[in-house]
Amino acid sequence: MLDKQVASNFYFDNGFNSHSVKLLPGEYYVTNEDLLLVTVLGSCVAACIRDCHSGIGGMNHFMLPDDGSGDTSMNTSARYGTYAMEILINQLMKLGANRSSLEAKVFGGGNVLGSMKITNVGQRNADFVLKFLADEKIRVVAQDLVDIYPRKVYFFPKTNKVMVKKLMKTHNDTIFEREKTYSNRLRHSEVEGDVELFS
Repeated sequence: MLDKQVASNFYFDNGFNSHSVKLLPGEYYVTNEDLLLVTVLGSCVAACIRDCHSGIGGMNHFMLPDDGSGDTSMNTSARYGTYAMEILINQLMKLGANRSSLEAKVFGGGNVLGSMKITNVGQRNADFVLKFLADEKIRVVAQDLVDIYPRKVYFFPKTNKVMVKKLMKTHNDTIFEREKTYSNRLRHSEVEGDVELFS
């Protein structure tokens, strides 16, 4: 069984003078502390969700996998995104967030992987996360989805500030390899506002 993992890559970000957590594909993190949550997205999506009153917030990083069947319906793969979203919301509530006060900012879904453009994974991820949040009646207060560029996302749950850097001139092999590796793991496993743009 492939469980979503709690991010464990802690570091101090000198640029933001902040204790930080880096999320990789398949990870999530929730906090009631003044931390910076950081991830880099290609075709994956990250949802930044917080209680707008308490400042309890968290982020996930997920990909809806291409199972190789040629089936582009959501039925086969949506469970991965659903699990990623549900575990994030449940962990926020366990930490004390009020469900009726949750709001979201969502990012990613770039069509950056040549092998995945045929199945349009980035667009499917973007469509999925917006539909999920609408169904759950969680307000989306900001979004930066689809396009052709990878993104680096910085989320400060305490203040609800998000900064997004589009990686337009970067050699992105590391991003592609992480997403391909994660996609392969998903295929072979079972699973139970304002935005500041800068470059």
